[in-house]
Amino acid sequence: MRAKTKFIRLAALGLLLLARAAQADLMLFPTRIVFDKQQRAAQVELMNQGKTPETYRINLVNRRMGPNGEFIAIDAPGPGEQFADAMLRYSPRQVTIPPGGSQIVRILLRKPDELAIGEYRSHLQFDRVAEASGNSSVEDVAKREGKDVGIVIQALVGASIPVIVRQGETHAKAELSELALQPASATSPGTLSFQIKREGNRSLYGDLLATFTTTAGVTFEVARAGGVAVYVPNAARRVQLPLQLPSGNALPAGTLKLALRERPEAGGKLLAETSLALP
Repeated sequence: MRAKTKFIRLAALGLLLLARAAQADLMLFPTRIVFDKQQRAAQVELMNQGKTPETYRINLVNRRMGPNGEFIAIDAPGPGEQFADAMLRYSPRQVTIPPGGSQIVRILLRKPDELAIGEYRSHLQFDRVAEASGNSSVEDVAKREGKDVGIVIQALVGASIPVIVRQGETHAKAELSELALQPASATSPGTLSFQIKREGNRSLYGDLLATFTTTAGVTFEVARAGGVAVYVPNAARRVQLPLQLPSGNALPAGTLKLALRERPEAGGKLLAETSLALP
């Protein structure tokens, strides 16, 4: 596989943790698989929410997380990186899903003897395949939409989910640092910037919630993000959260508090918190 940079965006939808690929009608459940303890099998459900049949080719790929949370495709592990793809088997490898239909992809784990303690990760990639009839060709789209071929681009969109294998006792410690408030502008109420630090031999994964308490003691939510990860071997990740304030409003004097917690299905334990006083 040729190494090239790809930026992957996954969005969690509702309590079912459905992921939808941008500009496509593919939805996935779950959006993350973790093989822990004695678990040896898992499955992913693909759902076609569109109006036409869609075909997806399925592959295991390896990615490195960048300092701002972006993913970079890689061929060889760097220091501290451990891939899971050699231990994983999955089927089918290509699926065609009718409109409104779904397809199960099954994943099996085969750990080798004497596997070293730690966390291993690869990503299950779902790539949309062009229609065999040619209806996805640039020429066909241009004719159908009455446009010149030169200005038509139809992207084949897919999605990927992490598949994590944990061996033995693993642990992680989180810390939130460098919390700062970026000033509001004419188009934005402002942004929280901070760093998530990670220690240990496993990834961090949880939800972020920022609240503000005024000097009068009134507390309200100002920002949140779900399913935020810092993967092994990264020691830190930079994050920016836009404030959820009415347009033109700014935070008064008070205290800004930021917390990172496990996801509710994992128990909701507090992993780290920090605060910032606003004059």
